[in-house]
Amino acid sequence: MGVAPLSVLSPCPGLSVHAEGAVAVIRLSRPAKRNALNETMVSGLSRAVSSLPAEIRAVVIHGEGEHFCAGLDLGEVDGEPDLAAAIQHSLGWHRAFQDIQYGRVPVISVLHGAVVGGGFELAAATHIRVAERSAFFALPEGQRGIFLGGGGSVRIPRLIGTPLVQDMMLTGRSLSAEEARAAGACQYLVEDGAGLAFAMDLARKAAGIADMTRFAVIHALPRIAEADPHIGYLTEALMASTAQTTPEAKARVRDFLAKKAAKVARPG
Repeated sequence: MGVAPLSVLSPCPGLSVHAEGAVAVIRLSRPAKRNALNETMVSGLSRAVSSLPAEIRAVVIHGEGEHFCAGLDLGEVDGEPDLAAAIQHSLGWHRAFQDIQYGRVPVISVLHGAVVGGGFELAAATHIRVAERSAFFALPEGQRGIFLGGGGSVRIPRLIGTPLVQDMMLTGRSLSAEEARAAGACQYLVEDGAGLAFAMDLARKAAGIADMTRFAVIHALPRIAEADPHIGYLTEALMASTAQTTPEAKARVRDFLAKKAAKVARPG
């Protein structure tokens, strides 16, 4: 599988981006800071996922070194308080992570070591999360006198429940990878060192789905899940009808009926 730098995405200090076939791999590359996110990196993530070439159909995000991401670089909030600047800082993170969650392609995160604060918020914006056993999850904002600012108060309770988020923020509790998997913070748990290869395999599978189905899963499904049921049913009917009438869908159904496509198999 060819590996090529994606210079078109203008990687910034702290990020590197390359392509492996139809998958773009974004690496957080600030290991001396446990890949803590600064504003430059957050803006770079937004540009990267918003400017993908047409041939890229999935993204994998992982961290260099011993950790995925230790969250916000607290040096960015040091100094004299500036309420207006703080609000704009938070909104910038919101825009970047929305670009990930509601972009053109599915995004898979590989989690190891610290998945802390803003790192947890970043992971929560991805569609599939693969945790290695070394991963630990924490929301230390409560101990720092601050609050979630990257969309975590919206996304993380929907993954693991509000009471557990409150527990983590009020007491400083951290979750092991096993606890996080049981709570719903990640969909997969793999051995240490196996996460990136596992995620790449998932990304290649996700890259192969039909364009309209991919759009529906990324954009329609989460909105349907949060909508009034009656609106959700109507939206589902409209989306299903749109997807099944595309030429690509018709070709795939014909392949299945002609026994040219694989059937669903038992897991394991």
